[in-house]
Amino acid sequence: MNKDLQSIVLTEEQIAQKVKDAAKWLDERYAGKKPLAVSVLKGSVMFFCDLVRAMKTPVQIDFMTVSSYGANSESSGMPKIVMDLAASVKDRDVLLVEDIVDSGYTLLRMKKLLTDRGAKSFTTVALFDKPSRRQVDIKADYACFEIGDEFIVGYGLDYAQQYRNLPYVGILKREIYEK
Repeated sequence: MNKDLQSIVLTEEQIAQKVKDAAKWLDERYAGKKPLAVSVLKGSVMFFCDLVRAMKTPVQIDFMTVSSYGANSESSGMPKIVMDLAASVKDRDVLLVEDIVDSGYTLLRMKKLLTDRGAKSFTTVALFDKPSRRQVDIKADYACFEIGDEFIVGYGLDYAQQYRNLPYVGILKREIYEK
C-alpha cells in the first residue's frame, strides 16, 4: 500500500468485477446501436479503457478534458472544457464515462453541452458516486460504487496529478491534501 494512503477501499479484483457488471448493463442498453463512448480525462481513463474493452457492443471512442479541481481538493463549481471532442455527437447515442460524480457540476455541464450539440441520447456511467457532496440535482445513470465523503485516489483518480497509476483505490491521508 502507498504510504500516503490511510487505507485501501477497493481492490483490483473488486473494481474488475464492477467494470464487468457495468459493461453488461451497457451492452443491454445499447443492443443494436453503436454509441460514441466519451472519456472525461484524465480521471476516467483507466476505467474507460477497461469498460469499453469489456463491452461486446461496438463503440466509437473519443476524449474530453474538463477541469474543475486543478490542484485543489474542492471543485471550483465552474468546470471548463480544456480539450474538446474530435467527433460530432449530432444524432448519436452518447455514453459519457466519468471517474466520480461529486458536486455534479461537471456532469451537469457535460449533459447540457452534449445535448445542446444534438446528441440523440445521453447515458452516464461513473466509477464512483459521492452523493454526500452533491451540489446540483443530477446523478449518473449507472454508478459502480457509492462512497462517502472521503478523498480517494488510484485507478485514474488523483490528487495534484499523483496516484493515478495505483491499481486499487485508497483513501488519501488528510495531511497530504490539507497542506
